[in-house]
Amino acid sequence: MGMIGEKNDGISTEMNREMSGDITKAEEGVVASEHHVDLHRDLKARHITMIAIGGAIGTGLIIGTGEALAKAGPAAILISYSVVGLVVYTVMCGLGEMASWLPLSSGFTGYAVRFCDPSLGFALGWTYWFKYIILTPNQLTAGAMVIKYWIPPEKVNAGVWITVFLVIIVSINYFGVKFFGEFEFWLSSFKVIVILGIILLSFILMLGGGPDHDRKGFRYWKEPGAFNTYITDGDAGRFFAFWSTMVSATFAYLGTELIGVTVGEAQNPRRTIPRAIKLTFYRIVVFYITSVLLVGTLVPYNSKELIFATSQSSSAAASPFVVAVMLAGIPVLPHILNACILLFVFSASNSDLYIATRTIYGLSREGKAPKFLSRTDSRGVPVYALILCALIACLAYMNVSSDSKVVFGYFVDLVTIFGLLAWISLLVTHIYFIRARKAQNVPEEDLAYKAPFGAVGSYIALAFCILICFTKSYDVFTHNPKWGNFNYKKFITAYLGIPLYLILIFGYKFATGAKGYKPEEVDLWTGKDIIDREEQEFLARKAVLDEQRGRGSWFYRTFVSWLF
Repeated sequence: MGMIGEKNDGISTEMNREMSGDITKAEEGVVASEHHVDLHRDLKARHITMIAIGGAIGTGLIIGTGEALAKAGPAAILISYSVVGLVVYTVMCGLGEMASWLPLSSGFTGYAVRFCDPSLGFALGWTYWFKYIILTPNQLTAGAMVIKYWIPPEKVNAGVWITVFLVIIVSINYFGVKFFGEFEFWLSSFKVIVILGIILLSFILMLGGGPDHDRKGFRYWKEPGAFNTYITDGDAGRFFAFWSTMVSATFAYLGTELIGVTVGEAQNPRRTIPRAIKLTFYRIVVFYITSVLLVGTLVPYNSKELIFATSQSSSAAASPFVVAVMLAGIPVLPHILNACILLFVFSASNSDLYIATRTIYGLSREGKAPKFLSRTDSRGVPVYALILCALIACLAYMNVSSDSKVVFGYFVDLVTIFGLLAWISLLVTHIYFIRARKAQNVPEEDLAYKAPFGAVGSYIALAFCILICFTKSYDVFTHNPKWGNFNYKKFITAYLGIPLYLILIFGYKFATGAKGYKPEEVDLWTGKDIIDREEQEFLARKAVLDEQRGRGSWFYRTFVSWLF
């Protein structure tokens, strides 16, 4: 899977390179003598961590929230983002339990192949690639929507901006992973600072600290209301509106699982993983729940300034956060904030193209994709994989003949279904892992980290993900003046992933004869002794380094190191 490539060239520092390089290659069946197929390990731990944190702050939160607010109202999005956030946290806990027991560089597919069924690992790898090849044109589409704030498409066609973005991100990815890592580190750091600033500004505006001195509080929850209606009026209409936001909420959280895969290969995973899971919980509460709550108090769902609530093509903002600043009457700042959001989108499209490239590269190295896609140049860049993913990103040119809002919606539907299927696969794998652990009498005391909700939590989250999969786009079957009784375009983009996922699983079973494992047959132990030994060696070296640094490193250890 792609995370193989991403993590292989990313997680290690010099110490980790020495201890785990050969083991990783042996584990994945990589022949060391192969030429022009190896990635360069030039990403540092700080790069991976900040990219993963920054990856959680993307188009879904900054722009997708505006679509959900316009459709359902502030209370509906607060509930949906909270519920899906709990599901995401459960997925992360399950992934953390497996990763802390046996950190595998092969990431998602490694756990599915090892603990559940090789066919599930195959389907999961390809599903994850499908998600990221659609995410890249989705981000480019979002970029075109953001630029509408300044330049309407009637003056400059959206295809111009898409071309500019695409050329730049392909160039950055082609320059090599070292340049990419440093570039994304600073962009992601900037994103974290900006989103925290937006949250603080939103809180000040809510309390009347803006130029208009208007203490809004929860005024817009009363008029026009906390819940909008959709399809029909009354309570049924409010419920339909609420449930329709599940797509936006799921889309906003996609990518959160990246940090879980990152810590799967981190140094000293027995301590890193619990910290990472705790940080994930705080990220969900601060970045998502808090920001959604605040923006719902500042922007009415029927605001004419919100691009998703109006049919006008210019002067409206794609992000509700920009609208909040506009309504507060702060001069210039809306333009600055919109420019920051444009950088958010650019950063997201850049990292999504990177992950898509490394995903198909990893599948090729495992023999699950054409071999030429694992060829690399002298800088360790998988050129052919990059070309393929860049060509697929040209789907963004659908904006040239269609409204960006419509195209954005199609891409969100596609990405959401692939993301949900990836979460479903992870939850199934965790359930199988627990069954194997119990069947082989592994005591809970031996676990470095245990998912707090256990198998019950994974079953509930699994049921909820499946429910969202089948009902998230229910409105394609309802009557609407725009498309009649059935919207076949939205139906295809909303549900294409499900038959494709099943074809991948059963097709692989038919082609290879792969079967699922019985709990007592699951291999829980191979490689664990190596991981334990690496951990002891790492701790010993770290103790020596800490002793040499002395008290001078106290500030770093207390306030900085726990982040990484």
